[in-house]
Amino acid sequence: MSKNLVIVESPAKAKTIESYLGKDYTVKSSYGHVRDLPKGNHAIDIANDFSPVYEISPDKKQVVSELKKLAEKAEVVWLATDDDREGEAISWHLKEALQLEEPRIRRIVFREITKNAILKAIQSPRGIDEDLVNAQQARRILDRLVGFEISPLLGKNQTGLS
Repeated sequence: MSKNLVIVESPAKAKTIESYLGKDYTVKSSYGHVRDLPKGNHAIDIANDFSPVYEISPDKKQVVSELKKLAEKAEVVWLATDDDREGEAISWHLKEALQLEEPRIRRIVFREITKNAILKAIQSPRGIDEDLVNAQQARRILDRLVGFEISPLLGKNQTGLS
């Protein structure tokens, strides 16, 4: 088993990146988000500062199970999701879903899939940017609240909307 597990969002990126890093690295994909707010109106605890309640998406349970097994065997888990708000949230959700401890995780970002960019990212890891994670969570919570509360009202009062 590899000493290092690198998790990216896209399976196409995984194969290319693995070829750049060598035998001490296994690169796998999360296939995007692994957790989300469950359907229904119990996903956000409004009485508790709008705290979200996340669950592993049904179509990602197998992916999370496989990643968790690999993470348990790795010395270091590199979270290499996209360098944006969604990517940061995916890294945070992976950390939570895989129950990763801080000393073993590294957050890396790169803007191109080249050997030089990947190796440079490995040399300069950082932590998960909690501000970006909070921004993504706020957007997701607002999307849900607006979708569940306002959309039905608009549908009643407007005709011709799809």
